[in-house]
Amino acid sequence: MANTIMAVEAGARHVQGTINGLGERCGNANLCSVIPDLQIKLGYDCLPPERLGRLREVSRFVNEVANLRHFKRQPFTGDSAFAHKGGIHVSAVARSADTYEHIDPEAVGNFQRVLISDLSGRSNILKKAEEFGMEPVTVDAGARLLKTLKEHERSGFQYEAAEASFELLMRKSAGIYTPAFELVGFRIIVEKRAMDDRALTEAAVKIKLPDGTIEHTVADGNGPVNALDCALRKALIRHYPDISDVTLHDYKVRVLTPGLGTATNVRVLIESGDEGRRWGTVGVSENVIEASWQALVDSIEFKLLKK
Repeated sequence: MANTIMAVEAGARHVQGTINGLGERCGNANLCSVIPDLQIKLGYDCLPPERLGRLREVSRFVNEVANLRHFKRQPFTGDSAFAHKGGIHVSAVARSADTYEHIDPEAVGNFQRVLISDLSGRSNILKKAEEFGMEPVTVDAGARLLKTLKEHERSGFQYEAAEASFELLMRKSAGIYTPAFELVGFRIIVEKRAMDDRALTEAAVKIKLPDGTIEHTVADGNGPVNALDCALRKALIRHYPDISDVTLHDYKVRVLTPGLGTATNVRVLIESGDEGRRWGTVGVSENVIEASWQALVDSIEFKLLKK
C-alpha cells in the first residue's frame, strides 16, 4: 500500500492491484484502500463519485464469490471501519462525526456503526434507539437499560457482534415487544451405540404461540444444536413461513471462565442471514445447549420482528 501510494506521488500512473488484495502470493495492493486514498485523500481522479460509492458493495461481492469471510477491520470497506463504542466517543460523534471519522462513510458505500458494550454510555443507547427506529428513550428508561446492559456484560454477554440480540433487549426493556412464541420445554437425546458408530441426535421442542396454540415437534440433526434448530423451525414454519429463508452463517463458542474445564460458562455467538441482511445473536450459560437456544431464539425472533 505504502509503495503504491508513493509510486503514484512519484509519477506512476498504472497501479497493480486487486479487490481486497486477493491475488498472487507476493501481495497485490488492495484497490479498496488504494482508490479512496488516491481520490479522497490526495485528489486524483480514479472513479466517478457514484462508482466510488459502490466500493463496499464490490468488496463484499468479491469475497462472497471467493467464499471468504469479510475482513471487519479492512480500511474504508470493513464493518468496523466507522464503528464507535465508548460513551464519550459516541457522544462526540453524535455532535460532529468529523471528530472521529476521517471521511464520510457513504463516500465509499459504508455506514457509521455504534457498538454496545460495558463501555457504553447514554449516548450509545440514544443512538441505537434512533438507529432501530424506536421512540426517543427517556432518561429513566435509558438508565435502566444501561444498568441491565452492564449486568448482562458482567455475566458474559457481548453485544458488539450481536446487535440483533441487543435490539430485542432494548424493545423488551421499553415494553414494546411481544415474543412470537413462548418455550414450554425442550429435550435432546444423543445416542451412540458402538465406538465406530455415528452419534445419533434427536430433539423435541414444545412451544406456545400468542393465540394459545401448542406445537410439539421432534426432529433429527447432526448434533444437538442442529437438531434443536430443526425442531424449532418445524414447530414454527406453519405459523411463520418467513423463517424458511433464514440460514446460519457462523456459530462460535467461547469459554468464559478458563480453569473450570467442561464445567465452564460459555458464550455462543450465531450469525444468521436471509437474502437481504445478516445479523448476530448471543446466548450465555454454563450449559452450551441452553446458550445455543438463547441465540437461536433471538435469531428467529429478530427475523420475525423485521418482517
